[in-house]
Amino acid sequence: MKGNLYLIPTTLGDNEPLEVMPISIKSVVESLTCFIVENEKSARRFIKKITPTKSQPSLQLKPIDKYADAIEVNSYLDVCMQGESVGLLSEAGVPAVADPGSNIVALAHKKGIRVVPLVGPSSILMAIMASGMNGQSFAFNGYLPIDKGDRKKEIKRLERLSKDQKQSQIFIETPYRNLKMLEDLKTTLSSSTRLCIAADITMSTEYIRTFTI
Repeated sequence: MKGNLYLIPTTLGDNEPLEVMPISIKSVVESLTCFIVENEKSARRFIKKITPTKSQPSLQLKPIDKYADAIEVNSYLDVCMQGESVGLLSEAGVPAVADPGSNIVALAHKKGIRVVPLVGPSSILMAIMASGMNGQSFAFNGYLPIDKGDRKKEIKRLERLSKDQKQSQIFIETPYRNLKMLEDLKTTLSSSTRLCIAADITMSTEYIRTFTI
């Protein structure tokens, strides 16, 4: 029997895991010793928070950050072939969606390893749910360009696409660029275009509002 690859979500902020995730996440984390992670320190903190009695020295944490060796990464699921299950742990939200790990999931399919996605908060889906915009057709665009000129061109392109295709356009931004992004949106988009800002989702500081420009 091969082990499984569990896709383990984490919180979107510094709140208690079981406030926003089912108890089944705790059960899975308790059952595993091998995890594929983006950041070892935050992964250990999450594991300790959700399973306080779990032995930290027994954990095997394998990195998938930008420094990870590609050949070594391809061996991460070898233990599954020997019957041991592995957890792919997100840094925030759900694994492999606006998050590293899709190559690990693809490798699991290639090796015939069962992939088990677990329920957890996704900022992308929760934002579209709460926006009042089209939830039947939407696209996630990741981060927009850093260069101001290129960013404004992309904003206009997405606006045209949203109108032509009747499709909601979603993108994310880092906190320190949020205000600059908002200014560019206000000065670039048409006055009738609707904009939803969703921040700190699931936290006490949660803010989700939709207005026209």
